[in-house]
Amino acid sequence: MHFHLFNSKIALEEHAPNGDMDLEQYVKSLVSQSSGLGKGAAELNGLIGDLAEMSSTQTSAFTSLAAEIDAMVQANRAICDVTKASHESVHRARQAVEQVGTAVAGVTDTLADVIAAANEITKIALQTRLVAFNAAVEAKRAGEAGRGFGVVADAVKDLAARVEQSSKMITNSITQLDVRIRDLSQDILSKETRRHGANQRDSFHAAVSEVEQGVDDIAATAQKNLDGCAGVIQTVRGLSSQVAGSANALQNARRETEDFLSLAETMIEMAVESGVRTGDTPYIEAAIDLAAEIGRVFEQGVRSGAIAAADLFAQKYRPITGTNPPAYLAPYSRFVDPVLPAMLEKVMAMSAKITFCIATDRKGYVPMNVAVYCKPYGADPVWNQANCRYHRFFDGRTEMAAIRHQGRFLLQTYRRDMGGGKFVVMKHLSTPIVVDGTQWGAVRIGLQF
Repeated sequence: MHFHLFNSKIALEEHAPNGDMDLEQYVKSLVSQSSGLGKGAAELNGLIGDLAEMSSTQTSAFTSLAAEIDAMVQANRAICDVTKASHESVHRARQAVEQVGTAVAGVTDTLADVIAAANEITKIALQTRLVAFNAAVEAKRAGEAGRGFGVVADAVKDLAARVEQSSKMITNSITQLDVRIRDLSQDILSKETRRHGANQRDSFHAAVSEVEQGVDDIAATAQKNLDGCAGVIQTVRGLSSQVAGSANALQNARRETEDFLSLAETMIEMAVESGVRTGDTPYIEAAIDLAAEIGRVFEQGVRSGAIAAADLFAQKYRPITGTNPPAYLAPYSRFVDPVLPAMLEKVMAMSAKITFCIATDRKGYVPMNVAVYCKPYGADPVWNQANCRYHRFFDGRTEMAAIRHQGRFLLQTYRRDMGGGKFVVMKHLSTPIVVDGTQWGAVRIGLQF
């Protein structure tokens, strides 16, 4: 939501209450209430954003689980198919003892196919257990919001373990059957077998019955796996659909809170533009003065030849090796880095309420910072996130809104990422930095409530 700020004093006068409260008191009351609303909206917006991101992660995990279970279903279905073929081969062998060599060869071939399919199921089950483990980790991170997701992840992991165990049992059973069938084949084709005729045929029929029963057992195990997979995948798909719906609802809610936050910020801006001095006025004036000073220093640098205008406005950044979070150098770093800190420190010294004061270019890149945030990069990315806030990009919603704003100043409310999962709701004040008529970037100041 956006409102024109001209005639803001007239607008405030029209809506000011009658009675003893004068306009200045009314404006200050309006600023105080809008500030409180903005703080609450910023906190809510951040929390909704966290939940939306979590839901998106869970949706991806559910999709992966469903794909892995589908693969298990296909592999078990293949076992059912080849065991059916094995059963038919055994039946033909029983009916045609005279041609038993050929029939038994067919049995051994199809059993080899079963072994291959069982091995494939074992691999898929291992991969599914890994995906389910990762999903369980995400659910634990989600806390209460991920409880149902965690239950499903555990169920999938248990199913995968059972399928893996069943597949290994199938492989072992088929290996034993294969040895038995090959021994039978050699016995039947030998002279001794032909000499003893009827007795050997009876023995063969009994052995074939044993093989046939083994094949039936394998088929039953594969069918049991199929039934288990079918039940779990139906649950996974249902929950995946629910989580995706929740993610969409959260995104819509986040947009609504952003609109509300913009309204609260606009109300504060209108109040300040009315000319009434509020608690934020000294900081607004300091930000405007700092932006003007930085603009003058940059202009002098261009005129003196200390920095080329093309380099000052260049948007090409070179990664600094070994930094985490990633840090970069800009074409203008050699000129800007030495001159910025002293100007920033002067504003920081104004009040303990100021938590940061930086200058950023149009891409959200922060070349240098005050001393407290310019520590050398270390090996711990969490520590770096909090202490090394220079040569980095800060280009979130609040930051980019500050840079794109064309007015004298912009006062926003936002949730600042302090690193290590910690966030603080703050006021964000910004004003454009202009060099020879072209916007270079913006001054950004963080204020505690």
